[in-house]
Amino acid sequence: MKPIRSALRGLGACAALLLVVAGANARPFDDIKKDGKIIVATEGQFAPFNYFQGAKLTGFEIDVAEAMAAKMGVTIEWKALSFDALLAGLRQDRWDMVIASHGITEERAKAVTFTDPHYCSGGVIISKDPAIKSAKDLTGKVVSVQTGTTYLENVKKLAGVKEMKNFPQDTDARAALATGRVDAWVTDRFVAKTALEANPGLGLKMGDFLFVERIASAVAKGNTSVAGEVNKALAAIQADGSYATISKKWFGEDIRCKAPA
Repeated sequence: MKPIRSALRGLGACAALLLVVAGANARPFDDIKKDGKIIVATEGQFAPFNYFQGAKLTGFEIDVAEAMAAKMGVTIEWKALSFDALLAGLRQDRWDMVIASHGITEERAKAVTFTDPHYCSGGVIISKDPAIKSAKDLTGKVVSVQTGTTYLENVKKLAGVKEMKNFPQDTDARAALATGRVDAWVTDRFVAKTALEANPGLGLKMGDFLFVERIASAVAKGNTSVAGEVNKALAAIQADGSYATISKKWFGEDIRCKAPA
């Protein structure tokens, strides 16, 4: 049996080595700079942060990423795909960075490296019923959320929720509320604000924050050279006023994370 155990140990060591090698395939910033192009993935279905106007990708995060890329001296090749595939593709080194309103969580941070947050927000409760405002009001209710999001994870923590329905896109979760299939929808505050302003006839009402979070871009786990350049570029656009201009264009306010008082 000793030879078998030794062989298994050897296979384990080989597997660990393969994982290390796989993790090393992410492009360092020097390679990106030489190429002149950074490959960035987003969802393209999360207005006003990232979405399509016709064939054109637009939104707050698109503008922020383009401004950061300009500071880094590179152009962006955009990729758009489903939200739950974004971080998986990053781990497979299919792109250099993801910017798609990912809240920083301990679980996600085990798989990817987050940059400094480019905005702070949180999940809010939306309902047609004005009596549904807070977490306690979700007791016995059916709630819609998007798959793979922190909205889903936080609704899961509520013991009294009757049922949680998750959808591949946040717009599907909103539609479930609009058509009466659920009692409430949990999404980002700014997404909710935009949806309510654009669809006043739906009778949707914004309730309380369910949770607050910091939102950041992500790079491959341990790719500190790219994370460092992104952080420098973000700091630069925040310092020169271009971040504030972009933020006010989309929200009428500066949504960067504020330092604790």
